[in-house]
Amino acid sequence: MVQKLDQKLPVANEYLLLSGGVREGVVDMDLDELSVYARGTDYDMDFTLLVPALKLHDRNQPVTLDMRHSALGHSWLSLRLFDEVTINKWKDCCTIVDHINGTTNYFFSPTMVADWFYQSISLVLLEVQKKPQRGMPKVEKVERNGTIISVILGVGSSRMLYDIVPVVSFKGWPAVAQSWLMENHFWDGKITEEEVISGFYLVPACSFKGRKENEWRLSFARSEVQLKKCISTSLMQAYQACKAIIIKLLSRPKAISPYHLRSIMLWACDRLPSNYLSQDDYSAHFLLGLIDDLQHCLVNKMCPNYFIPQCNMLEHLSDETAMLHARKLSSVRSDPTEHLRTTIEHAKAANRLTVELQWRGSSNNLPSPQSDAGGENQPDDRLAKKLQQLVTENPGKSISVFINPDDVTRPHFRIDDKFF
Repeated sequence: MVQKLDQKLPVANEYLLLSGGVREGVVDMDLDELSVYARGTDYDMDFTLLVPALKLHDRNQPVTLDMRHSALGHSWLSLRLFDEVTINKWKDCCTIVDHINGTTNYFFSPTMVADWFYQSISLVLLEVQKKPQRGMPKVEKVERNGTIISVILGVGSSRMLYDIVPVVSFKGWPAVAQSWLMENHFWDGKITEEEVISGFYLVPACSFKGRKENEWRLSFARSEVQLKKCISTSLMQAYQACKAIIIKLLSRPKAISPYHLRSIMLWACDRLPSNYLSQDDYSAHFLLGLIDDLQHCLVNKMCPNYFIPQCNMLEHLSDETAMLHARKLSSVRSDPTEHLRTTIEHAKAANRLTVELQWRGSSNNLPSPQSDAGGENQPDDRLAKKLQQLVTENPGKSISVFINPDDVTRPHFRIDDKFF
């Protein structure tokens, strides 16, 4: 529906839906501008949806990534070499630079794209709410969080949080990350290089000293989906536990994000022997190891990006903030069991709240606060449950959904190469 408003979005587009919201560290974006949402209180399931505003998948398409003005891992995107149609379509979302020689350069602006995207989504959701259809989710909340649009949808008795991110999608691999391919990695022989380097994104996030209106951040979310297939269950359990602890403990000031921890885990996979990492009963060892590695990063103010190792993601951190967080982690390291127990209790409380709301929603006399009372317009949560089942039963597999914009009631799923 957004595509139909002004034809800006590509007609044939590839959306990447990731399990977990931006706050969970599924993409490398800054969390400073994000509102605080709590599982159980505000939502029950969370996802991140990457929506390409520009899809640059044609090998013959000239692309101008201008990194002269940016910190490592960031870039401006010039539309100068694009065709007239593309420039005219997007120039209201560009910053314009006039050169002495009389030429004009259009730089695709992440903040202006996010402005346009938020307005478009808001218009579409208003339209949806005016003409509710059977099976359509109820819009609980639409909120702009920096360059991210957070939408909470009530689907039956479930509340689903979608962090929707406008991105630029590329096929291939950027030159700045080329040297990383020359190294040995834990995934060698488990998945092919073609799977790992199938594409990358620019996400609307800038460096500590960058210009917000021009600077994008390189994201390798597509590759990370593939790498996740090669990580053992016990290490993933340790990562989830460690992430839950740091989200709670290191939330103020916001210096460490779950994405830093994800990078630390990937580096650990490269560094440690595969027979050690594949041990089924080593979750506790892995949790302590991740805490130690994170503490080491804080003390040294050094956390290299996994794909661009020369890019230090903690470079901007002040000594005071780094030591404050390192001291907090020391308390975790001295008694990890107690911190983990507290974190688990919080998760259980959130689950209890979710179940209570869902029970209330299914009661005949008490319609849930997130769904309309009344028969015909009441949305059901079969699609939500179907999605959850697909994700649970197909760990590590690529799941895509084709939705016909003229008939959103009939989704078609593809898992790897199988359609149904």
